Amino acid sequence: MKNLLKLMTAASTASLLMLSCAGTKSDKPVYLDENQPIEARIEDALSRMTLEEKVKILHAQSKFSSAGVPRLGIPELWTTDGPHGIRPEVFWDKWKQAGWTNDSCVAFPALTCLAATWNEEMSALYGKSIGEEARFREKDVLLGPGVNIYRTPLNGRNFEYMGEDPFLASVMVVPYIQEVQKNGVAVCVKHYALNNQESLRHEYDAVVDDRTLNEIYLPAFKAAVQKGGAWSIMGSYNLYKGQHVCHNSYLLNDVLKGDWGFDGAVISDWGGCHDTDEAISNGLDLEFGTWTDGLTMGATNGYDAYHLANPYLERLRDGRASEDVLNEKARRVLRLIFRTAMRTDKPFGSLCSPEHYAAARQIGGEGIVLLKNEAGVLPISGDAKKILVVGENAVKMMTVGGGSSSLKVQREVSPLDGIRAAAGEGVEVMYERGYVGDISGKYNGVVTGQDLSESRSAAELIADACAKAAEADVVIFVGGLNKSSHQDCEDSDRFSLELPYNQDAVISALAAVNPSLAVVIVSGNAVAMPWVDDVNAIVEAWYGGSEAGNALADVLFGKVNPSGKLPFTFPARLEDNGAHALGAYDPHSTVAKYSEGIFVGYRWAQKQGIKPLFAFGHGLSYTDFLYSDAVLDKNTMGGNGKINVTAKVTNVGAVSGKEVVQLYISDEECSVERPVMELKGFKKVALEPGESKDVTFAIEPEMLKFYDAEKGEWTLEKGRFTVCIGSSSEDIRCKASFDYEEDR
Repeated sequence: MKNLLKLMTAASTASLLMLSCAGTKSDKPVYLDENQPIEARIEDALSRMTLEEKVKILHAQSKFSSAGVPRLGIPELWTTDGPHGIRPEVFWDKWKQAGWTNDSCVAFPALTCLAATWNEEMSALYGKSIGEEARFREKDVLLGPGVNIYRTPLNGRNFEYMGEDPFLASVMVVPYIQEVQKNGVAVCVKHYALNNQESLRHEYDAVVDDRTLNEIYLPAFKAAVQKGGAWSIMGSYNLYKGQHVCHNSYLLNDVLKGDWGFDGAVISDWGGCHDTDEAISNGLDLEFGTWTDGLTMGATNGYDAYHLANPYLERLRDGRASEDVLNEKARRVLRLIFRTAMRTDKPFGSLCSPEHYAAARQIGGEGIVLLKNEAGVLPISGDAKKILVVGENAVKMMTVGGGSSSLKVQREVSPLDGIRAAAGEGVEVMYERGYVGDISGKYNGVVTGQDLSESRSAAELIADACAKAAEADVVIFVGGLNKSSHQDCEDSDRFSLELPYNQDAVISALAAVNPSLAVVIVSGNAVAMPWVDDVNAIVEAWYGGSEAGNALADVLFGKVNPSGKLPFTFPARLEDNGAHALGAYDPHSTVAKYSEGIFVGYRWAQKQGIKPLFAFGHGLSYTDFLYSDAVLDKNTMGGNGKINVTAKVTNVGAVSGKEVVQLYISDEECSVERPVMELKGFKKVALEPGESKDVTFAIEPEMLKFYDAEKGEWTLEKGRFTVCIGSSSEDIRCKASFDYEEDR
């Protein structure tokens, strides 16, 4: 009703305004004429606005909305948390949900799962689907997707992001953005930039050298702007060079708006704005959440007291602030409004549709990663008549909790329910708890309604599970992390790499009584696996959203042949991660030194010669793929030329499947230290049994460059380069080398 009234008010105001003008079409105000170029409409609207109206549109008026210009029929903006689903409605001035009955949504898999598909088509499907849900709910800005780089496996918010590699994240974010915005809904790509931990997230100053900043932490944001065409960007909480990033002159003015040509609006993270003068001068356009108690604490804490509200207005009136800067901010916010709330040709969208559930299931199934599979444990055979499912995560709802991405779903299929549905008649599916984790189930007023209370001791839980495991044909343990504090959750980091809640003991006990054990990890982070050699099958299932159980069952029973690949490295020990090896992650320090530089994830492991538990890009299938030798169409490159490299991939197994063919490039001769290899391309190919396909990559000079910090530019030196094609960063199947002959 609130959104309907909002639309009716804006429409009636605009109608009255048009009636007050001369009756001919040519006399219609330019800003109301959608046939006019958007820049002309912006300038016309700006010329009609008062100083007070310009300032008014630059800050929040409620928890999730900002003002329009009612006098001119310009509507307000409504934002919603994402990036995995549309957040339930909250009260005007409170975080707690408002108690609507028509604001449930489909939860899509977490973005780690999307990244694990290594499939741009899945990203487009995700963006289309969540964009339709946002449009139906009359949201103008979707606060997502997130593309912060996976620097440490302890970061509580890694599950919301797209992995450790800047190239993978850059490719996967673009279709998501494009498809969301086709619905007339803006994305707000977050969190720009260097927001790689939750500990002291409002206080730590990221100390990063320029090469690392440009090669690792900025590329995905740059792709979001220049290739995806993102309409808004969210500044992050942390500091860089001593300035909070929500008003950081270098990152916002110089890089984002200057070098990249970003024409959208910079939106603060909620509570990320700290200084009026910096907010005015350093690139912030739209301020949200500075006082999270809104109007409830009186006028001094009202929205008009925001940095970009009355304090800004005072500076404009007494000459301390320039109206030219104000006009530029207002232009950007108007541009965002005209692209979203002011558009009349938007599709209607849809909510909780069969198509959206199907999309969630498909993306979830394609993102699940088969880490290990021996002794024919998976897929589950049709001969299995007694299946035991063990673990709290087999039944616990995962769509509630975790911070701002918490959702209120219409339904969530648990792994246990998905397995029972897939097993069918004649198969007994038993369940045992195994361990007790977090029995709570609520966030901001959304309550799961599950009773997860338990009276048995840890020893009794293990004994009961093992007794049933001994008589089962197959045992499926479903554990991992959850959305509680200090696990996969906003505002806190994990304490360690280990599984919580005594799960290691449960897994080891089950493995001792039944070798047909499959361990399913539900998480958005890597976890330690001291039992890895004792277990025959391991699956990374991620947070699968509304269709989590069905997507998992599809893979476990072979309806879907797994094709997901890890978007980040699973280290065997925390010390095998660069930031931790160098003591460069300190959750208690307000200075975060990125001492590992460009050597993040697999780059660090290969530099140090460390064998990971599971490598970046790793993921097995129920079939096998054979790679031919890599063939270059020429052996030298120069100037603006390119080289094509082709490898034939053949499905030599008995079932159809998909393989992600990965292209890495090594620089054999360089004046600076470079990674052993870097991902520069990937293609997902579907193959029937016995079928072969040629997979060709075009290698261009831009792919070979490194960032020269002294020159402040991307540089390419002549020398020899090696092309590495394989199934993961540690499973290279074929190589070929060529020479680049010119310096650029």
